[in-house]
Amino acid sequence: MSKICQITGKKVVSGNNVSHSHAKTRRKFYPNLFDKKFYLQEEDRWIKLRISAAGIRTINKNGLAAVLKKAKAKGYLDKY
Repeated sequence: MSKICQITGKKVVSGNNVSHSHAKTRRKFYPNLFDKKFYLQEEDRWIKLRISAAGIRTINKNGLAAVLKKAKAKGYLDKY
C-alpha cells in the first residue's frame, strides 16, 4: 500500500539531511499515516482509510461525509 493519505493527499517528499559540516545527503520525509476505520452513518457501514493525522483532524472538524465527498472530487479517494 502506498504512503499517501486518502483524505489530504499528503505523500512522501524528499529533501536533505544536513550535517554540522553542512554536508548534504538525500532523505525522505514520510507522512504520519494510520490505518483507521470510520463509521459512515449515511450508508450504515464501516470504511477503512489510510489517513494522516491532519486528515483525522479534518474529519473531526468537517464531518466524514463532507470530507469523503471533497477527497473523491480531488481524486485522492477512488472507491468510496
